Amino acid sequence: MHSRTLPYLLILPVTVFLGVFFLYPFVLVAQQAFTTGAGFTFDNFTKVTTHWKFPTSFKNTLLLAAAVVPVQLALALLMATMVTNMKKGRDLVLYVWTIPLGISDLAAGIIWLAIFEQSGFLNSMMQGLGFIEQPTNLISYQSPMLVFVAIALAEIWRATAIMLVILVAGIGLIPKEYYEAAEVFGAGPWKRFTRITLPLLRPSLSTALVLRVILAFEVFAVVQALGGTLFPVLMGETYKYQFELLNGGAAAAIALIILVISIAATLVILRVLRVPKGASI
Repeated sequence: MHSRTLPYLLILPVTVFLGVFFLYPFVLVAQQAFTTGAGFTFDNFTKVTTHWKFPTSFKNTLLLAAAVVPVQLALALLMATMVTNMKKGRDLVLYVWTIPLGISDLAAGIIWLAIFEQSGFLNSMMQGLGFIEQPTNLISYQSPMLVFVAIALAEIWRATAIMLVILVAGIGLIPKEYYEAAEVFGAGPWKRFTRITLPLLRPSLSTALVLRVILAFEVFAVVQALGGTLFPVLMGETYKYQFELLNGGAAAAIALIILVISIAATLVILRVLRVPKGASI
C-alpha cells in the first residue's frame, strides 16, 4: 500500500502549488472575463476586440514574436554548438553569454534605450564617425521601423540565453559515440549537425521554443521602455485596462486571448517537433 501511494505523496506538493497559484487564479480570471453585473456575457471580449487599438496590438505582438524567435533559435543553436565543441574556456564563455538572464526585462529595455535615445551611444558614435551632423531622435512616431528594430534587438539580446541554456543541456545528453561513428564514416560537421544533433535535439528544441514563444507573446517591459505607446502590444493593453482604465473584466479578456494564442502556438510546435514513439537520446 505504501509503495502505491508514495508517487502520489511525492507529487502532492507540486499539485497543491499549481492548484493554489495557477488553477485558482485562472478560474478567477476566467470568471472576471466572462461575467459582468448582468451575469455571463461575452461583452468584455467584444469590447476589447472591437477597440481600434486591438488589431494593431495583436499584429505587433505576432510580428515581434515572428521576427525575434527564429533569430534567437538560430543564434542559440550556433552558440550551443560552439560552446559544446570548445576544449578550453567553455564555462567562462557560457557564463558571459548567460549574463542577460540576470537582467530584468525593464532594465534590459532601459539599457537599449540608452543606446538608441537622442543622447545615447548610437547617436554619439554616428556623430563621431561623421555620419550625422547632430544627434537625432531615432525612436519616435516618425520612425516606426526603428522602434520595432530596437525592441527586437533588445529582446534578442535579453532572452536568447534562455534557449541557449536548454539547448546546451540537450546537446550534452547526445551520446558522443554517434559523432565518433559518423566521423569515421566521413560525415562532415554540417552533416553531423543535420543528421545527429538536430534530430536528437528535438525534445530540447520543443521545450526551448514553447517557453520562448509563450514569453514572446507576453512581452511588456521592454516594449514600454523603448516604444511606450508607439508600439502597442497585447500585454500593454492588458496593463492599460487593468490599471489605467480600471476595467478588470476587459483586462481579463485580453489575458485569456493571450493564453489561447500561447496554447495554439504550443500545440503547433509540439506537433511539428513531435518525437517519434520509442525515440530517445
